[in-house]
Amino acid sequence: MTAHLADPEHNPSFTRGIFLGEIREDLVFPFPELTPPDRESLHAILESFGDWSRATVDSARLDREGRFPDEVRAGMAELGMMGLNIPEEYGGFGASALLFSRVFAEVGTTDAALAVYFGAHQSIGCKGITLFGTDDQKQRWLTQCASGERVAAFCLTEAGSGSDAQAMRTTAVPSADGTHYVMNGEKIWISNAGYAGVFTVFAKVPVEVDGKAKQRVTAFIVDAHAPGVSLGKIEEKMGIKASDTRTISFENVRVPVEDRLGEVGGGFKIALEILNSGRLGLAAGSSRGTRAILNLALAYAKDRKQFGRPIGSFEMIQRKFALAAADCYAADAGWMICASMVDRGGIDFSLETAACKVFASELSFRSACDAQQIAGGLGYSKEYPYEQAVRDSRIMLIFEGTNEILRALIALSGLQQPGEQLKELGRAFRDPLRALGAIGSYIGGKVKRQLAAPCFTRVHPALASEAESVCKAVQDLSGAVEKLLMEHGKDVIERQFHQERLANAAMDIFLSTATLSRATWAIEKAGGPEKATADMDNARIFIPVAMRRTRRALRALSHNQDGRLKTLAERAMEEGSLTVETPTDA
Repeated sequence: MTAHLADPEHNPSFTRGIFLGEIREDLVFPFPELTPPDRESLHAILESFGDWSRATVDSARLDREGRFPDEVRAGMAELGMMGLNIPEEYGGFGASALLFSRVFAEVGTTDAALAVYFGAHQSIGCKGITLFGTDDQKQRWLTQCASGERVAAFCLTEAGSGSDAQAMRTTAVPSADGTHYVMNGEKIWISNAGYAGVFTVFAKVPVEVDGKAKQRVTAFIVDAHAPGVSLGKIEEKMGIKASDTRTISFENVRVPVEDRLGEVGGGFKIALEILNSGRLGLAAGSSRGTRAILNLALAYAKDRKQFGRPIGSFEMIQRKFALAAADCYAADAGWMICASMVDRGGIDFSLETAACKVFASELSFRSACDAQQIAGGLGYSKEYPYEQAVRDSRIMLIFEGTNEILRALIALSGLQQPGEQLKELGRAFRDPLRALGAIGSYIGGKVKRQLAAPCFTRVHPALASEAESVCKAVQDLSGAVEKLLMEHGKDVIERQFHQERLANAAMDIFLSTATLSRATWAIEKAGGPEKATADMDNARIFIPVAMRRTRRALRALSHNQDGRLKTLAERAMEEGSLTVETPTDA
């Protein structure tokens, strides 16, 4: 089992643990650091990329022209950027997840469309080959991807199956002689489509199970130039305009059997694993993008004077910067810990990368809007970078799983183990004499959870109050989960209002824990809390705010207006009109 797989069925998870009332401290402490060789490599990569990008990458021009000039794509290949996280034995650099994510963030700061080009190629485009390919497949495909000779793209989404990948219609039928598959179908919204030389494609393969015909999602490596592959027109998008996004059609495309990726029926798992790690780059890029656009807004707020003083001296403006600073601190802590989980191996990081992607993407979009607001009328002009930042950052809430779907993923995955425990308990009570041990164990555990909150042992004492509030939130979350499952049972799958609340609470708990880990590391490295005041301030802003959100979310599980919300929404859907007519028009 490769270290870079989340493998939820076997590996421990911090976020799954908090649904059970547990704090698996060893998964998030100590805070990760780059190894000395990685730190040296990072400085060299950032320096060379920075020199090249300042001379070559004009973000406003890319947005205006909607394409990458040849020198940009050639330059990325010459710098070795296209093989950064491809293993060395296949011509790549073999970067750790921590190193790769930090470089991804820098590319995103330079230009969002360039980050999509870079990430669609390595984070998802050829990632499946890296994780699941045979040595022959890696030799034939990864070496060309690492050099930039071939650009990779990830082909999952279809018109009728956005987040519901099981509903896809693309098929790959094995030939009678067993030498190849014949692929037919269409994929939409494919990043890098026009630049790509190789696709990772997901299609349904017909199989027979217990004498019945079934179709199983399977992954394939497809030559982008194979006969029968055709491209649609370039999509005209709101932002990331230089990213080449198109529909790809497959008409009787012959895919050699040796280019099937993994086993028949293993495609869904492969797709999930690719996206699990791919979200990490989006989180890092969004966090770094937040810093970049607000740094511009900071400079403007210092220079722009109103009423005889800089607008940055007014508290309404200061509040925007302060909250974004604390959120950015937490977002960076989150993606760094996730990256270290990937690098360590043996940890299920699927819910953590989802949480980081949701939080950082929403932070990035919100911060771009705040920067635009601070700039006032200038922010609305194409002459300045603010309006492009708003357009470019908006896609991050949709990419690689919409934030709504990821919230459902976090909640339902977190509920799985508590639900299984309660199901076992239900069976035990049907035959109590034979199951006294199980019943006693559950009751004893419940009493312990109610009387004593889980606690941190590795947080610096200066952050004891913040740590205690997070511990209390974990205890409250597990209690709320148990109550919810007992009340709704399996029907909780349809209770998305509740899923959203649980996910928001879990995300805030994880990011607060990451913040505690980072601030503890900073205090110890500096030699005391009085020497790490910036870290302390960030932690003492973010964690109380996050814990207030958590308390509100958990309280709303039992005190809410969900019924009225459904009534309003369903009435609007039925009538095709948002709400009652304005009195002037009635």
